[in-house]
Amino acid sequence: MNKLIIICLAVFVSTVTFAQEDVKSKKLLDDVSEKISTYKNIYVEFKYSLENTKENVHQETRGNVTMKGDLYNVNFLGTNQLFDGKKTYTIITEDEEVNISDTEDNEEGTITPSKFFSFYKNGFNYKWDILQNMNGRKIQYVKLMPIDSNSEIGHILLGVDVNTNHIFKLIETGKNGTVTTLTISTFKTDQPISKTLFVFDETKYKNDGYIINKL
Repeated sequence: MNKLIIICLAVFVSTVTFAQEDVKSKKLLDDVSEKISTYKNIYVEFKYSLENTKENVHQETRGNVTMKGDLYNVNFLGTNQLFDGKKTYTIITEDEEVNISDTEDNEEGTITPSKFFSFYKNGFNYKWDILQNMNGRKIQYVKLMPIDSNSEIGHILLGVDVNTNHIFKLIETGKNGTVTTLTISTFKTDQPISKTLFVFDETKYKNDGYIINKL
């Protein structure tokens, strides 16, 4: 009987601990989202890497993005992509091509710049993870696990600078073994930006000989 009581107590304590950690995780992520919502605009420079040891794939590059509400302008992997609130424009300079798609045509589940600071709010369970010291910065990780068992994502580790409530790193591990890491190197807020930064000038690109694909 005593052994059974001890086991029940252990299970109870573990359940309470996990519940408390879930609450801590949600609060930290909500604090991040709340902090982000106070900025008029955000400029981020980041390092991106993709690794799949099994397939012997390694890719590393850098990019930058300016965001204002849901609007964004990102330079990444040789393309310039902007979202004006209605449509997404992907400008591929090397191919002299522009692909235009409606918002609802974007792939479901994709973490776009406009969703980067809020994507975790739906579709994930949370788990408190490790605390790392990165050159004097305390980075607290939260593990996100997709609720949808059919998701291609195994889990996501989201690293938050506890002093600023800014996201520092995102590590996504796919069920196929691919590990994608995004590390923020520069984070600026409320910068002076051009009024046309999120505006696509179709006439200009047509005059430059670009092929315009409306998907």
